Amino acid sequence: MNSTRMRSAGPAAAALVLTGLVTAAGPAAAAPACTPRIQVLGSLGSGGYSVGNEQTEGVLALGPGNLSAGLSAGKPVYWTGTRLHKVPMPDATLSGAVLGVNKAGLMVGAVRGGDGYLFTYRAGDAAITRLPGSDWLSDDADVNDAGYVVSRTRPGLGTVWKDGRKVRDLAPPADAAPGTRIELVTGINNKGDVLGMAREDYEVPETGQHLEGTYPVLWPADGGPAKALARTANDAYVQDLDESGRIVGYDWNGMGYQYTPLTWTPPHPGPVGVPGVLNTHPYGTLEAISPTSNVSVGTATFHPDQQTLPDQAQLWTGAGPLLALPRLAANRASAASSVSDDNRVGGAAVNAGGTLKPVIWTCATKQAYLPQ
Repeated sequence: MNSTRMRSAGPAAAALVLTGLVTAAGPAAAAPACTPRIQVLGSLGSGGYSVGNEQTEGVLALGPGNLSAGLSAGKPVYWTGTRLHKVPMPDATLSGAVLGVNKAGLMVGAVRGGDGYLFTYRAGDAAITRLPGSDWLSDDADVNDAGYVVSRTRPGLGTVWKDGRKVRDLAPPADAAPGTRIELVTGINNKGDVLGMAREDYEVPETGQHLEGTYPVLWPADGGPAKALARTANDAYVQDLDESGRIVGYDWNGMGYQYTPLTWTPPHPGPVGVPGVLNTHPYGTLEAISPTSNVSVGTATFHPDQQTLPDQAQLWTGAGPLLALPRLAANRASAASSVSDDNRVGGAAVNAGGTLKPVIWTCATKQAYLPQ
């Protein structure tokens, strides 16, 4: 999975300053001018876009001010403006990514591979903080403005951490079939609601019926038991939720590369809303939703073996059709992974020379268009 995306900046959070890097405007300060453009950030890599696979470059989280985070050359990094900073890892050969950042600048990231784990980090710290009980399965994580970190852990559960300590297990719904495991934990909003996905694979002894499939799960902020949300006929990969409880993700029919963007609207469970696909592409995903503005982003795709057009970053305002975000270069791939309330979209795009770059679309809704 990509994990991907800004889920952490709520409008009621107090203004905070990331010393030396980000300045929070005072209450009397005017909102900064917004200029639609594709901002190309500093990068470590020189490779291209890997169709159908995780990318080695990308802005996966958008923080306060000019702070953003993600990966470059497969390494966890963050940016202040366009300037790249490496996250100080205990071993420079480790691969990974920063997956989330909150309004105070607290980042959560993952070290990937057989000895992988989750970590937290703040700009300027000398070292990362490893989260206890996390492991190589923890490739999806999020953090909210209160500093709660969520992710999947062994054995098929989810976990909540605070200040580097485990504070809660996230179990499957009480009425789940035996052997149901938590497959993903992808988001937490500022209320404390946690989003994930459960997978069941169980044969009913009395009837021989085989129960197999996935469904979205919501753990309420009050600490109550998990609640199963509306299922689809296929595998529903939920990716993000906003402050109102709106959820975005995508459906996969289990064959080939047939992804369809999905949304779930409160109250839960409820009907699954399908915004369709970008009119130039047969498949696509939604990877992130802004905290309060109801803007979602993802990537429009073809099957990797049937590429009529390159992948393209896409945006949905919450109404009407899906819209395309401009490419960095003509007929070159792009992908969107994060979105903020100040109308920025983070992701990656290929330049005219064929090199994949981490990018931010500013004033994104003003750039989005319906392809002809």
